[in-house]
Order: sequence, then structure tokens, then C-alpha cells
Amino acid sequence: MRLGAHKTTSIMKKDIHPAYYPESKVTCVCGNSFTVGSTLPELKIEICSACHPFYTGKQKLIDTARRVEKFQAKSVSKAALAGRKGKKAKRAAKAAKKEKKEVTVKIKPSDLAEDNKK
Repeated sequence: MRLGAHKTTSIMKKDIHPAYYPESKVTCVCGNSFTVGSTLPELKIEICSACHPFYTGKQKLIDTARRVEKFQAKSVSKAALAGRKGKKAKRAAKAAKKEKKEVTVKIKPSDLAEDNKK
């Protein structure tokens, strides 16, 4: 057998591969449509080369999972919490208050009597 000679039998297994549609129609939400080869007869997409910011040069906000709204809500809640004290500030205030507090020691009269005897 010489180099580069191929067998005539098929390498792919039969009946395990999906059907291939060479003229599958792709439709974008912007209205653009074109055909490609695919395992699905029809595809619906959210963005294509006709409306993608990289190809058009125009900036377009694409938010399919409400990422922008979630970020804006998070930044608003952080701004509301900005006036709140942090853990370290609370601990420092508590320690300062504790230092200012006057310490009183309670002694039993019997202990005083024993100290006087000695």
C-alpha cells in the first residue's frame, strides 16, 4: 500500500448523526436574514453581522439577562449604604465608649474587715 491511498469505505457511523440542512434560514431580530448550513432547518438569533457593534461601528446596548438593570440597582443600593458605618468603625466607637466608662469595683464589707486586720 502506498502513502496517501485511502479506503473507499465510509469512516462515519450510520444512523447516529443529525440531519444536515444545507439551506437553513437564519433570521435576526433586526430583520436581516440569510442562509447557512446547519442541523436545524430554521434559526432565530438576537444579533448578526448587520447589527453587531463591531461590524457597524455603532455602540448598541445588548442586554439579554437584565445585566444593566441589575448593575444599576446594585450601585443605587451601595450608594444608599454609603452613610452606614463599617464593622471597624463600630468596633472602634465601642472601644472608645468602653474606655470612657468609669470602672467601679464592688467589695464586700467582710473583705474590708479582713484587710484591716492584717
